[in-house]
Formats: sequence, C-alpha cells, structure tokens
Amino acid sequence: MLRKIRTTLAILCFALITLLFLDFTGSVHAWFGWLAKIQFLPALLALHLGVVAALVVLTLLFGRIYCSVICPLGVMQDIIAWLGGRGRKRKYRYTYSPEKRWLRYGIFVLFIAALVAGIGSFVALIAPYSAYGRIAQNLLAPLYGWGNNLLAYLAERADSYAFYRTEVWVRSLPTLLIAAATLILLIILAWRNGRTWCNTVCPVGTVLGFFSRFSLFRPVIDTAKCTSCGLCSRQCKAACIDSKHHTIDYSRCVVCMDCMDSCKHDALHYRLRLSGKRDAEKGASAAAQRNVPQDTSRRSFLTGAGLVLGTGLVRAQEKKVDGGLAVILDKKVPARHTPIVPPGAVSLRHLAQHCTGCQLCVAVCPNGVLRPSSGIMTLMQPESSYERGYCRPECVKCSEVCPAGAIEPITVADKSAIQIGHAVWVRENCIPLTDGVTCGNCARHCPTKAITMVPSDPSKADSPKVPVVNEERCIGCGACENLCPARPFSAIYVEGHECHRTI
Repeated sequence: MLRKIRTTLAILCFALITLLFLDFTGSVHAWFGWLAKIQFLPALLALHLGVVAALVVLTLLFGRIYCSVICPLGVMQDIIAWLGGRGRKRKYRYTYSPEKRWLRYGIFVLFIAALVAGIGSFVALIAPYSAYGRIAQNLLAPLYGWGNNLLAYLAERADSYAFYRTEVWVRSLPTLLIAAATLILLIILAWRNGRTWCNTVCPVGTVLGFFSRFSLFRPVIDTAKCTSCGLCSRQCKAACIDSKHHTIDYSRCVVCMDCMDSCKHDALHYRLRLSGKRDAEKGASAAAQRNVPQDTSRRSFLTGAGLVLGTGLVRAQEKKVDGGLAVILDKKVPARHTPIVPPGAVSLRHLAQHCTGCQLCVAVCPNGVLRPSSGIMTLMQPESSYERGYCRPECVKCSEVCPAGAIEPITVADKSAIQIGHAVWVRENCIPLTDGVTCGNCARHCPTKAITMVPSDPSKADSPKVPVVNEERCIGCGACENLCPARPFSAIYVEGHECHRTI
C-alpha cells in the first residue's frame, strides 16, 4: 500500500512539473507553479528558508521522500529503471555495493566551490531540477509543440479553432546538446543501475542523504525473519541493502518501498527506527565495513551542509516573404558588449549567483525573447535577445515563475521603470540613409517615447530623418531593435547594463 501511494504521488508530481515546462498558455503555472518553488536547491538560493526547513524536517521524519516523490529527475530515473526491469530475467538485477564516498563527496565539494565562486555553468550542469528542466524544455517541449500544431491543423480542417499553432525553434544549440547528453547518460545509468546518479553525482541527494541517516521512520530488517535470500538487495535500485549483514545504508535509501514488496518472508517493514544499542551496533557495523570512522563522516557532512546553507544566506525556420515576392532575411544577433538579462534579475552578478539554469523562464516567455546563454561562466542561464520579439511592458511571466530568486517578482508598473539597457543607433544600417526612404519604426513603437526622429543634416530641414535616443528614458525593451526593418542587422539595437536601475 505504501509503495502504491508513493508511486501515485510521484507520477502526479512528475506530470505536473513536466507540464510547467511544456505549457505555453500559462494556465498550468497559475495552479501548480508552487511545485517549482518547493525544489530544494532553487528554494535555498531564493532564501525560502521555510521551504528548505520543511524539506529537511520531511527527510528527518520519513527519509528521502523528496528524492522519490518531489524531484522530477529522480522520478524520471525510476521510470527508466522500471522500463529496464521489464521481463523476468531483469526483474532482480541489482546488487549491493558499498558507498563510493570519494566520488560522492568530491563532486559535492566541487559543487559548493562553484556555488561560492559564482560558476553558474557547473551548478546548472549537475543541479537535479535544472537538469530535468533542460531535458523537458529542449527535448520534450518541441514534441509537445509539434503535437499541438498537428491538432491545430486537424481542427482547422474541421472548422474548429480549439487549438492554435505555436512556433517551435531551437533556442540554444549548446544547451540542446547538453540536454541530450544528460538524458543519454541518465538512461544508461538508470537502465543498468537505478539511482546511481542520485547517490554519486546529485548534490541535493548528498545533503538529504546526510539527514536521512537520522530519519525517524525507515525501512527496517527483522533479523529474526530474514533468511538472507538477497531478493531485497537485488530489487534495491539504490544498491544500499546488504542482505548478508542485515544492514541498510540510509544515506542512499530513497524510500521507494520496492524492497518491502519483494520480501517473501515479511522481514522488511517501514517503521520507527530501532533505538539504543541495536541501532548503534548497526551504524558501527556499516562504518567498519567501509573502513571509515563514523564521527569523521558526520563532522564532514555537517561542515558541507553548513557551507551550502551559508552560501544561500550570504548571496541570498521558416522563410518570410514581403507581399509574396521578396524574401525577408532573418535577423542576426548584434555583437553586444554587455548581455541583456530580464527585468527583476537586478544585475548580471545577481543572476549568475542565483540562477540554476532550469529553463523555466525560457519556457514561459511568450515573446521569444529569453534563450539560454552560451557563455562559459553563465552557460544555460537566461539572456534576452530581440530577433523574434521584444520584452513587452505588460509581461512579467519570467519573474512570476523563477523558483530560485534569480529573477525577483515585479509588477507591470515596476517593469515600466526598470532600465535593463539602452538603445544604440547604427548609422550605416539605417534605411533612410541607405535606401533613401522614410521610416521611423523605432520611434513609433517605443513604449517610453525615448526615441525622436530628427533631420540627418541639421542645416537641411527636409533631409532624411534619423533616430536620436534619450538614454535616460530608454528601458531596453527591444521594441526598436525587433521592429527595425533593416536586415540582417538592425539599425538600432540594445546594449545591456551590468546593473539595472529605476528611472
């Protein structure tokens, strides 16, 4: 019964979190956006200490329930492992293996160092929620979009408009390749060995694994009934049950309940942990087998966990044609000296310190503005670019969904006064001068009236008019850059600001 409850909740959470990355209407976020905000690492970086404390208490009570129910990457590995275990020959394919402590803690130390140093690319690479977000956004979302477009096509043929088409495009080739490589690696590991990633690579699994050593409820082996048949060990996807010595490594146990269903002698039960001498003897036996002093392990983990919490507290292609005749070239990204990050990100530094690269803001951006960065230090973190759209003043979607506090919540009124960059005019691209035609698109569509058209030759009132930018009024929304008819490079583009300011 417990296993069925756990499985049902896990599938429900997994499906809803996946829909957060696939849904382009925004309706799922209105109801279930909180599921992204209860992920451990984003909550820690956003200083949602109540959420972090609740997850720690949950682990101290019931073990690593977070890893088996709430974490989408963990549930995805369970699904892969379940598919890999189909068939009688592969049903009992796992085996007990001692903890690879040097690998587990080594990666954890590197993760902490990257977090402190602000190397967001490494943090985003192994953070579990972010890893799943990349897979969902880059690999699953296109399939979802194509499926929606197929339904829209069929609905149109039936004179129905229940569905509408959405554009499917690659936002970042490096991020797509990383997502594909991550998925392939996870499939190999989960298909063969179950939860290897969670118990060797995942930093959240390492932290919660420390707390789960002291969980109040846990799977317990009844030595009087156990015959050391090994079925539980061969069914354990975490490879943490040593049936010969009747011990369980609770730091790696993800409380999947599979072992209890496999036991033929009713020797495994999920209940209050054994107290006093017997529990201490089991802990000492496990520590002796690994030949590592138990107290040293505890002190090292307390230090590591303190570093994590301390860090959080300190830093809190289709072608378009003109009239069916001339082909309109696609716009190219200008060479910006400073990247543009969305309103609410505060500064480049703030975004780099808090963002885990989960891609949720990229997924919900309705204007095609946000896409993952390809920079080494900020790889997979969001940047703005205006080839497909501009940052509309009435849209604050990215600030509403960010679970890590990298993009702080703002209102529409706030956004209209936040300067994320300023427009720069490029004389040699401006079509009134190159083609001798009247334009003024940039001034006409500027929401803050920061652009004025003036004669290109002050001594001649009838000379072609060109834009002049008032940098004090410009907020960097990109309407001018996006709507400029010059191709392939706009005659006006936005240069980002390292620190945003209110105007």
